[in-house]
Amino acid sequence: MDIAPFGLERWFAEYEHEADIMLAESGIRSLDASRFDLDPGELGYVIPTNGDPDFRAAVGERYDRSADEVLFTCGTQEANFLAFLSILGSGPSEGSGAKGGGDHAVVVTPTYQALHAVPEAFGEVTRVELSEADDWRLDPDVVADAVREDTAVVVVNNPNNPTGRYHPEETMRAVYDVAAENDAYLLCDEVYRLLAEDPLPPVASFGEYGISTASLTKAYGLAGLRFGWLAGPQEVVDAAWGWKDYTTISPGIIDQHVARQALGRREDRILEENRDLAREHRRTVGKWVEARGLEWHDPVGVNGFVTVPDAFDDAEHFCRTVVEEASVVLAPGHLFGYPNRFRIGFGLPTDELEEGLSRVREVIRNHGGA
Repeated sequence: MDIAPFGLERWFAEYEHEADIMLAESGIRSLDASRFDLDPGELGYVIPTNGDPDFRAAVGERYDRSADEVLFTCGTQEANFLAFLSILGSGPSEGSGAKGGGDHAVVVTPTYQALHAVPEAFGEVTRVELSEADDWRLDPDVVADAVREDTAVVVVNNPNNPTGRYHPEETMRAVYDVAAENDAYLLCDEVYRLLAEDPLPPVASFGEYGISTASLTKAYGLAGLRFGWLAGPQEVVDAAWGWKDYTTISPGIIDQHVARQALGRREDRILEENRDLAREHRRTVGKWVEARGLEWHDPVGVNGFVTVPDAFDDAEHFCRTVVEEASVVLAPGHLFGYPNRFRIGFGLPTDELEEGLSRVREVIRNHGGA
């Protein structure tokens, strides 16, 4: 297996530790641990290792799925990785989780690199590019044209990272139909879904071919828990559990303990706070973007994909200048295949956001921009 270096993570590794402000992070600001009971009792493995059955059943209800159709993972990253292993690779003992077989994936891009790099390591990927000229609209007919006889999975990130585009339910159901008609799964990374004011139904609830991955990272502000899940057909979940025996074995006992609280009676309050923050910060950044004469798609979530100011050669030049002159980290768009844009994250605390925007504004002004 040969996998490409993870460009975004290497960029962060180069600059994040020393920089003052992280204006490239794609999640909401972190909650304080003091809001939760942190004592799970004995610090052993979670038994069974796929997660507490009652808790899996509760999560499964959100997707019209049973406990056996949910696997708890170490964040969404592991959920996606295990799903690809199960669908495109051979399971450790029980064979592939794919219905029709095949090692081909159709991946809607731009997106988080892992969603195309991991499938490329196991098989072949055809990318379906969102239309920049059409406000990043997803066309189900283009997805249909990309599907082949050996296509095992179609992959979408909704809301999209980095653009913030939230594909409507009609579009997602049409893409699901394309996948199902070709005996392929539709895997949707929905880690930002609950930051929307009116979240769409999750893809795992669409039918037998639907798979949803998510976590408590982006919408809940609990990135440090590393708690996520995979919800979908039992054959995929079972195969993913088989692979998990060779990765993280089980979720962390403290992680699951806090996750129960976050998805229980505290959930409405947490999501209300985080949606309010996302809404206000989106307005703030929108005004900042407009004042600089730049463009973006008004996003759902807490990151947007902004055009590069004219004074700079491309996004990498701009982002390196910003971090070196202002100690603010942005994410250059070439890491997503678009060198004319940069990703900005606005889920951080308000004072940090305002200071970061101020510093970036000064860099642009110092180089002849607005």
